[in-house]
Amino acid sequence: MSDTAARSPELPCLARWVSTSPEATAAMAARIGAELRAGDVILLAGDLGSGKTHFARALIQSRQAEHGTAEDVPSPSFTLVQTYQAGDLEIWHCDLYRLTGADDALELGLEEAFSDALCLIEWPDRLAGRWPEGAAWLVFSHDPETPDRRGIALHMADDTALAARLARCLEAG
Repeated sequence: MSDTAARSPELPCLARWVSTSPEATAAMAARIGAELRAGDVILLAGDLGSGKTHFARALIQSRQAEHGTAEDVPSPSFTLVQTYQAGDLEIWHCDLYRLTGADDALELGLEEAFSDALCLIEWPDRLAGRWPEGAAWLVFSHDPETPDRRGIALHMADDTALAARLARCLEAG
């Protein structure tokens, strides 16, 4: 599988999982989403077309479904940030692909969102290392010869409760 996109900074890989369908990826996103809360930051890295937006969309919609709501979740490629409510939880979905540097990204209000909301950030390399300590990296990869197959690798410090929860989700597959 291709894994040429920006990788997490020198953090251990705690778990890996391979999806064989968009539905399986959406189900994993829902399982991971159920483990997340305000202040959690998930950095979604991987090549174009590796499944980052599909994963984020499924996670957001699953959290909203828990509260009886449903919204269309478009890619934030042009708006840069889309926010959603899932009960009391505010969710930020960011796509930083078009930005040129960390200052541009932080002008969006991300630093405050890092502590107050659940943040899903595509193209985190644009933050140039200014992501919060304890953020989880989900690195997506895909196999060009098997279009529905996606890999997800969790990279983060292994001494946090979030790391343990996310690793369990991926290991349980």
